[in-house]
Amino acid sequence: MTGYYKVADFCFAVTLLADRDLGVLLPSFCPFMCDCGGEKLFELNETLTLPQRPEAVLIDEDRNDMGHTRVFRVEDGYRIELRYVREDLVHVFETNADFTKVSAVICWEDRYASVALSSMLRIVFSQAIIPHAAVSMHASVVVNEGKAALFMGKSGTGKSTHTRLWLEHISGSSLLNDDNPIVRIVGEDVIAYGSPWSGKTHCYKNESATAAGFVRLKQAPYNRYMPCEDIAAFKALLPGSSVLRQDKTLHSILCGTLIEIAGMTKVGEMECLPDKDAAETCFKSVCK
Repeated sequence: MTGYYKVADFCFAVTLLADRDLGVLLPSFCPFMCDCGGEKLFELNETLTLPQRPEAVLIDEDRNDMGHTRVFRVEDGYRIELRYVREDLVHVFETNADFTKVSAVICWEDRYASVALSSMLRIVFSQAIIPHAAVSMHASVVVNEGKAALFMGKSGTGKSTHTRLWLEHISGSSLLNDDNPIVRIVGEDVIAYGSPWSGKTHCYKNESATAAGFVRLKQAPYNRYMPCEDIAAFKALLPGSSVLRQDKTLHSILCGTLIEIAGMTKVGEMECLPDKDAAETCFKSVCK
């Protein structure tokens, strides 16, 4: 079974060994299905086994919304393990250095197998797009009159809350993505795209809008927007951008793309309360 998808105008393919229903396994990907007869960003192929890697070196380990993740550097790329509730049920994939060829062993007896597959695709996609002036960002995105405002910040800062305030108080606003939009430089514009990954909010829109600006949110007892320029703008964008930081090549390319984005659109910090005035202040600063 092979499925083809297009996210942010990048095509990729997923091939599983058994005749499994990809629409059931990956429901959030359904709006992004395509014929994809042309060039592909990457291909993920399921396999039964992967070779032993005695040379593998653990370079990163984390526990987050993608489970317990361990990243190993191997001779010709990376090996990544994903675990969820049970540590003995392991999903593993290997990729070449530029994340264009992926082989995956999926532990189907794990009830989180479909989540693991989605996470694999998210990891690979976020790295494979970097050489193409594109970035996978941790942000919530609202569109108003064709312009996208992207809200960034640490978990718990209030990105989704601020988005909800725009939806409630700024006429004509709609949610594009609530967790993991794709941002891409296209010609003279910075474009924000919806994706199959939107956190806990079921918002999987195959849509896009020109980015009006990026806003790093901070909680405060008042509402104040402050524009960022040059290094400050770059530093505001970097923490929310997905990159394997141990990969110096990808990290360097990403930094170059963020510098370009910072020079093409508004970047600012918003110290704010969770109220109507915060949404209105931010809207006037970013979209007007």
